Amino acid sequence: MWRDRFHRSALLALFFSGMATSVAMPQLTTFFVTDLGATLPQAGLYYLTNVTAPVVGFALGRLSDRQADRLTLFRIGAVVGAAGWLAMGLSTQLWMPFVVSVLALGVAGAAGAQVYAAVRDELSRRPSRGDAEVISTVRMGFTLGWVVGPVLGSVVGGAFGLRAVLFVTAALAALQLVPMIGVKAPRFVRTLAPDEPVAAPPSRRASRRALMPLLAFCGLAMVACCGDTVKFAYLPLYMSEQLHLPALTRGLVIGLQPVCELLLMPLAAALASRHGAMKVVMVGTVCSVLAHLAYATSTSVTGLVLAQVLLSAMWAALAGLGVTVAQDLYPEGVGLASSTFMSSIVFASTVGGLVGSVFVTGLGIPHVFVVPAVLSALALVGMAVLARRSGRPSAPEPLVAQTVSAS
Repeated sequence: MWRDRFHRSALLALFFSGMATSVAMPQLTTFFVTDLGATLPQAGLYYLTNVTAPVVGFALGRLSDRQADRLTLFRIGAVVGAAGWLAMGLSTQLWMPFVVSVLALGVAGAAGAQVYAAVRDELSRRPSRGDAEVISTVRMGFTLGWVVGPVLGSVVGGAFGLRAVLFVTAALAALQLVPMIGVKAPRFVRTLAPDEPVAAPPSRRASRRALMPLLAFCGLAMVACCGDTVKFAYLPLYMSEQLHLPALTRGLVIGLQPVCELLLMPLAAALASRHGAMKVVMVGTVCSVLAHLAYATSTSVTGLVLAQVLLSAMWAALAGLGVTVAQDLYPEGVGLASSTFMSSIVFASTVGGLVGSVFVTGLGIPHVFVVPAVLSALALVGMAVLARRSGRPSAPEPLVAQTVSAS
């Protein structure tokens, strides 16, 4: 894939996207409190703005599947995102970032998912045996940006202040456009054979039925990964207040997950090429169950390191391959599949925040981690049922063949 300009451009665009997201996110709560005068509970409400993500993702995905070029929405989203982060950096009232998040950042995130749809279209035009590996490798660009971003954010924030961090985020959001200059990604439309009859458009009922596996998978993926928000909220507190670990050790434990995720992504992609993406995602969900149980029962740094490695395996599978599974479950609308899946991952942060808030008082820390373990186990059961009913959702060719023959 490295010889293909489109794939290189997609990887670089997602690298800047990952940096833009991760530069700002760790600093937002501090910015709301110190610069805008918010209380901690008020600052926490910001993450509820992600509640609109699934609706926005679904709508933009539908629009993408009707446009001639996949990257039109991506480019619009990058501009909207850059403007949104700039507006947030200029905010003087607490309500302003909330409005910006709903109106601008949600649109930018959903539109950015069209890069994955464009990659799938390119692979449909030029099929290969390693489609899952290509998409996962492109996704690694975002993960690498996610690793680098917090370091840059800390340096900029310490030197120039938190508003400067948001301005840098706006610049990085705009930089997504640079690798895509001159790149076109026309939507793939399957060419009919000369003797193949033109299929009648499916009924509304049939269209809704075809969507159900995709929506089910996105919902299950959201449930499987919502515990990540619980981890970010309560693991640092557990390490500092109960285990009394030094700051350096705490930082190393937290920073271990994205690094391991990046290292495990090629392995997950290789396994998907041999066994199917859905099976690898299910194995990753098993790792999520084990990881949260390890968080809940660990009394030393060794157990927490094991939990972080297990959770990185979940993200290597779900983040690297989940969009492939979604596209395979709904091959007639890969734009809709891509944006709906990515939006469900964003929405998971809202669900995780609510789960943590509801259960932490009664269960305490670290036993609150049992809840995401149970949720991941339920998601695993749902994925197993979905995989059985859908046949082999990780292999797009049989699904296309079934669609053609049924029509």
